[in-house]
Amino acid sequence: MTTPDDPAVSGTDGAPPSSGTGATNRLVSITLDRDSIRRSNPNVQHEREVAIYDILDANHFVVEGRDDGPYALNLGLVEDRLVMRIASERGAAENANPVTYMLSLTPFRRIVKDYFMVCESYYQAIRTAPPSRIQAIDMGRRGLHDEGSRVLVERLKGKVEIDHDTARRLFTLICALHWKG
Repeated sequence: MTTPDDPAVSGTDGAPPSSGTGATNRLVSITLDRDSIRRSNPNVQHEREVAIYDILDANHFVVEGRDDGPYALNLGLVEDRLVMRIASERGAAENANPVTYMLSLTPFRRIVKDYFMVCESYYQAIRTAPPSRIQAIDMGRRGLHDEGSRVLVERLKGKVEIDHDTARRLFTLICALHWKG
């Protein structure tokens, strides 16, 4: 398990047991590009680790036009683009036949900004606010999370097919890459 000071996050160590062993339409490994990760607070680090763990536990991930899964995913940021480097589990070690998709982050900009503001309010509220206030903030946070996952599914259309839960957790990782700490 990584510590908050460890900039590299990988789902290959301490990963949960995979559901549906032998299934090919899934991710079995996720790494975050070291150059894309900025120092973060423990909350962001925890969000990353939980999202990776949850994705690896149960996900649906199909690379259009390929049938060589399960897959290893490397996420990173280059300028204002999300870089998704996908390789088959077998080919990941040798960098054999990876596919790379670069997605503009412009459609995510407002959602990520709003999500960070709501998350900050949430983390402050859990210390002192009454449960009704915490619940209201959490509902707003979940709504933004759902919106971000819908945008991600749209942006990946024709490239990668993912389910709603996988999209939500990938959106968490996109946010974690944006964190400026």
